[in-house]
Amino acid sequence: MNLRRKFRHARRKFVLALSLAAVTPAFATTNVLSAQEKLPTGQDNTAQPAESAPSASEKQRRQLVEKGFQFLAQQGQSEAGTFSDRAGPGVTALAITSTIRNGHSVNDPTVAAGLKALEGFVKPDGGIYGNGRIKNYETCVAMVCFAEANKTGKYSKLLQRAKAFVTDLQYAEGERDPSDPWYGGVGYGGAGRPDLSNTAYMIEALRAVETQASDPAIQRALAFVSRCQNLDSQYNDTAFASKIDDGGFYYEIPTTKIDPSTSDERYTENGGLRSYGSMTYTGLKSMIFAGLTPEDKRVKAAVEWIENHYTVEKNPGMGTAGLYYYYHTFAAALKTAGIQKLKDSDGFEHDWRADLIAELARRQNDDGSWSNDNQRWFENDKNLATSFALMALSYCD
Repeated sequence: MNLRRKFRHARRKFVLALSLAAVTPAFATTNVLSAQEKLPTGQDNTAQPAESAPSASEKQRRQLVEKGFQFLAQQGQSEAGTFSDRAGPGVTALAITSTIRNGHSVNDPTVAAGLKALEGFVKPDGGIYGNGRIKNYETCVAMVCFAEANKTGKYSKLLQRAKAFVTDLQYAEGERDPSDPWYGGVGYGGAGRPDLSNTAYMIEALRAVETQASDPAIQRALAFVSRCQNLDSQYNDTAFASKIDDGGFYYEIPTTKIDPSTSDERYTENGGLRSYGSMTYTGLKSMIFAGLTPEDKRVKAAVEWIENHYTVEKNPGMGTAGLYYYYHTFAAALKTAGIQKLKDSDGFEHDWRADLIAELARRQNDDGSWSNDNQRWFENDKNLATSFALMALSYCD
């Protein structure tokens, strides 16, 4: 009897185990490996938890990205692999970078064709540009693109030559004294005034090829960036530092006397240089890339300006001009600075990622592209605006 009872008890346990196995979802079970199935030493053989379902905002982001990519691949790219090549290689570099950053590999036909086309712009001097008019900008965005595609080291030599090229364009000790307002800056290429946008592109390109923040070229650039900030401090010794002193950034540093009446958009009545959105986010991103921490007074002042002017509906200070460039710098700066949420001037807290995704969803065209009715800075070109929008969305994951 004892043996029969034991057998019946064992059989009930076996049947119960089978029943539980039948009703337990596969993702909730633990995968226990036998001794023969254990992973090699150093690898975790513990079952990984199931990936949580994406939020509604993340689902929307992925849908926007896919529609945007389909536009670039099917309507934006030429048979030669370029995008808006009448404007040189810059848009092609931005389009391919935005595609890679949103999960497409170098083997994707769109990416592969774009990279091959971009290689055709590499010059003997190491630059990567078209007619040479904006060779710093074009080389820098191409460097970022090739760096994204350089997992196998295929573009390492190309990138090192490009790094030397853009560094040589910078106003350094040989041309400008460190006390000069233009010291450390770089413009579109060749002689002429430097500006914050081009200098920021150079900083990002150098960091993309694993240049340390302490590198002399980046620290020189930081000196110029700091002089583009409306902050009365030891870092800005120009005549403009104290005229507004709001922590925001402006595009360039004039070296000749200005007439405030010539441009209300750029100048205040007392001759100050107005801060605006895309440049302030550009300045913040550049300072972080150059090694500054959140405790630095320049970073604090920039973040305070951003909180006081927070919006995804316009480029503060510029309206719709450069709106998609603004979205790109907005997302890149906040992601680089590690900022998750922001409080606006009224004290309301914002999830900037969700805000930006929702705004870009509202602005996306039916064909998957984005475009700006304001033609300033070429943003009426769908390829450019779409590339900037996709770049911005890549920082929202």
